Amino acid sequence: MAAWLTHFSKLKASPSVSRSLKTTNWISPSASAPKPNKKNSLCFFLSITLFGAEFKPDTATQTVSVSATPEGWMGLDIGPKTIETYRQKIASAKTIVWNGPMGVFEMPAFAKGTLEIAKAVAAATSAGATSIVGGGDSVAAVHQCGVANQISHISTGGGASLEFLGGRKLPGVEALTDR
Repeated sequence: MAAWLTHFSKLKASPSVSRSLKTTNWISPSASAPKPNKKNSLCFFLSITLFGAEFKPDTATQTVSVSATPEGWMGLDIGPKTIETYRQKIASAKTIVWNGPMGVFEMPAFAKGTLEIAKAVAAATSAGATSIVGGGDSVAAVHQCGVANQISHISTGGGASLEFLGGRKLPGVEALTDR
């Protein structure tokens, strides 16, 4: 199992991410993450990110590491080095669970990271991996790339999928298992 942190701004312990969207109630992954062992490998990557000066398609951009976030800018996509790192990790995975786009893929200027990851997941699946894609935006991305038929399982219930994988009992699933 491998996990990648693409939404770097969701960690309290992350470096300054200037005006990037962030969730303030997340904690450092090391506090609750399972420890790697012979059966799994858990990795967190902070991305080399494409930053934009404004939240609009034609904004000025630059690609820098998260630790070098330009003051007043925001992370809008992953950059080429991160795409390549993720592509390599995905290619070697046996099971892939993907939930959420890499950036603001609804804007063509910031769609490359998400679309390249969709292609990488499809290629890994074609090579024998099992892939689960959850969440409306990720599902839209695999359809936009034309690779949806190469994904093992697709669910628009992204948040619910993650909760289920995390061990939470879901009322709809529980109702089905009571029979």
